[in-house]
Amino acid sequence: MKNRSALTLIFITVFIDLLGFGILIPILPSFAVNKLGVDEAAIGIAIASYSFVQFLFNPILGKISDKYGRRPVIIGCLFLNALGYVVFAFTNSFLLLLISRVIAGIGGSSIGVAQAYIADVTTRENRSKGMGLIGAAFGLGFVFGPLVGGLLSGFGYPVTGFAAAAFSFSAFMLTIFYLPESLKLDELNSNKLNTSKRKLIDFAAMKKVLHNPGLAILIFLFFVLTFSFANIYGTFALLGLKVYGFTDMQNGYMFGIVGLSSAIVQGGLIGKINKIMSKKYILIIALFLIMVTLTLIPYAGSFLGLAIVSIILSYGTGTFQPTVLSLISEVTSDAEQGITLGLNQSLASFARVLGPLWGGFTFEYLGYAFPFLTGGAFTLLIFLLTVFYLPKKIKLD
Repeated sequence: MKNRSALTLIFITVFIDLLGFGILIPILPSFAVNKLGVDEAAIGIAIASYSFVQFLFNPILGKISDKYGRRPVIIGCLFLNALGYVVFAFTNSFLLLLISRVIAGIGGSSIGVAQAYIADVTTRENRSKGMGLIGAAFGLGFVFGPLVGGLLSGFGYPVTGFAAAAFSFSAFMLTIFYLPESLKLDELNSNKLNTSKRKLIDFAAMKKVLHNPGLAILIFLFFVLTFSFANIYGTFALLGLKVYGFTDMQNGYMFGIVGLSSAIVQGGLIGKINKIMSKKYILIIALFLIMVTLTLIPYAGSFLGLAIVSIILSYGTGTFQPTVLSLISEVTSDAEQGITLGLNQSLASFARVLGPLWGGFTFEYLGYAFPFLTGGAFTLLIFLLTVFYLPKKIKLD
């Protein structure tokens, strides 16, 4: 690693922020149903609104970070995250819920910038392990966040909102005082010169990124996988609530199991797996496991059965995501890390718009199994692309 302390700090920052995000994940569907009286399709809209804002802002913030630095963008986003959670604490209508999700969505649009930060401070050989830290931060946030959210929900939903805001504000303060800028002054000056004539939303630059066939297929794989998984964002908790009869606490435990499994894989195992297996076989095995387990989720039968399926699913997503992100970074020039990873996160956010909308619609009108079966079917598509098409476009050692 070029800068281990900076890498550790960005991990801690993302973890604390995602801890706040994780607090709301298991309780948001039950809050919308029990307190606001909305249906499953409306829950999908609320979850999708968060991701739609990220779709708009991820490439913008990625470009701004290339030009002005990663640190100021991350600081501003953490503050907006905290503000969005405060608004949630006062939410008493569906409109206010949407407003809180929009504000938090803008704040949550810094993940691509955090990934670019990691690309700045890691060597290409260690990039997959570095990208895994973001996944581990997500995983740990999903371990402790839902558990905290489940516990605090007994004291009222506003308490969970204030707790989430407190975690994001803590990350905001940590970043201000301790997180160094990852781009050197000469890199910033060079990036300002290279990007000075670009528009804020630079469609030409995006077209240039996607013109690379190897890069385009990697971004497509990430998009489809994200859509497949996003089908269960709101419906997973609804499945526990309505089909398996879980309480908010049990849903919190289930999300905790998913998060812990993902954190173990992305925080530790991914480095060892990369040493003994080529990226091609990592992707093939991961996609096969994701395809099978997504399909099995509605038929797991019990808390234990669902926990086992979720652990295997977490292994699949925990190896697929950092491997693809590493490959995207490796085939991208240093000067365009921010805009490329920002574009990838933007399209992933759009997938998180489509996924919850489709998941909520099919759960309500076609049956509770359909969101998960959809995810399995689309994962089969990219499994076939990875086996037969991807190796022809990029080197997968």
